[in-house]
Amino acid sequence: MSDRVVIEHLEFEGHCGVTAEERQALQPIALDLELEYPPGAFAAAAGSQNIAQAVDYAQVADRVIQVGTGQHFSLVETMAERLATLLLAEFPVTRVRLWVRKVAPPLNAVSGSVGVRLDRARPLEPSGTPPADFLVEQTHRLPKGTVLDVACGSGRNALYLAAQGFTVEGVDRDEQALAALAAEAGRRKLSNLTVRCMDLEAGPDLSKEGYEGIVVFFFLYRPLMPLLVDALKPGGVLVYETFLIDNHVHHGHPKRREFCLERNELLHLAAGLRVIHYDEGAHEGGRGDGGTYTARLVAQKEPLVS
Repeated sequence: MSDRVVIEHLEFEGHCGVTAEERQALQPIALDLELEYPPGAFAAAAGSQNIAQAVDYAQVADRVIQVGTGQHFSLVETMAERLATLLLAEFPVTRVRLWVRKVAPPLNAVSGSVGVRLDRARPLEPSGTPPADFLVEQTHRLPKGTVLDVACGSGRNALYLAAQGFTVEGVDRDEQALAALAAEAGRRKLSNLTVRCMDLEAGPDLSKEGYEGIVVFFFLYRPLMPLLVDALKPGGVLVYETFLIDNHVHHGHPKRREFCLERNELLHLAAGLRVIHYDEGAHEGGRGDGGTYTARLVAQKEPLVS
């Protein structure tokens, strides 16, 4: 049996109900939680006798109460799913089991509680996936500071950069992938890596001149490029690699050609930046077996002139 932290009958007053009238009234909500440690993490925490190495159940309880009392939910299912996602994202655990219930449901025929049981595991294990070869080759060109990993997915590149000492912010719209990444960063004690759920095709809120570096791998949404340029600090560096149209022609991937760059297109999209490196063609270490046709760019925003 796996090692776990157990919290029994955590109770608070919350707003949960299908009707607006029920949601307005506070009612008692109770939870039982089981949080599984990653392999070996329990023994490491026990040996260290350091709460920083353990799953802090007091912090877990505080976050559950904060969300449970601070938001209104129409369904118990919604509350349970949100809590499970949060716990996987913020704490170094691999699995969450919840029993969430209304202690005093507005049902005459029910004398006990009603609720849902939920079992969620980290869906991805990014630790075994190496970073992109091109990123490893070009890391020395990134100024030390904060790096934005765009469409980070399970975080192979974000984890690598954080381990190299960069402050990394990973953004993606896949909440499950972000939860896996946050948990892996916690397991590795990479406090310099944070995640943010963001729809990159819906006018994302990026900090203007907020990043020393931006990395983009195998994601293409052309209207995003001006926002990325604006988000670079003066002297900041963009590292970009994604599929070239040749990959669609030779390998049928991506299936839709608009998800591929035309030849030299990336140079035009990055207009305004100083190109440090550019090449396109078949490269090893991309996605899929054999050579993958990609365009690869390193470009810098002009530094301030003193």
